[in-house]
Amino acid sequence: MTSKTIRVVARLIAKSDRIGETLEALKALVVPTRAEDGCILYELTQNNADPTDFTFVEEWTSDADLETHLRSEHIRYLQSREDDLLAEPPDIRRYTLVA
Repeated sequence: MTSKTIRVVARLIAKSDRIGETLEALKALVVPTRAEDGCILYELTQNNADPTDFTFVEEWTSDADLETHLRSEHIRYLQSREDDLLAEPPDIRRYTLVA
């Protein structure tokens, strides 16, 4: 891994009555995303203390690869369901390794 890769932390909060459905929708992103060009790491985690709290930990070879991912069919499908599944807009942050 080099400092030029892009790290992403994407936090999504499910509606309390949609946890299971949200989990399934998020899990459906993992396999196709890991097959995308430029994907180094793509992990889905769920907060042990708050089951509505999901976080993707990602690493991409470049901003361009990440942008392609964000335009993928599977991401667009999730985006079309955000209002039904999520309690608030996703918090997606990009980072570059500095040390």
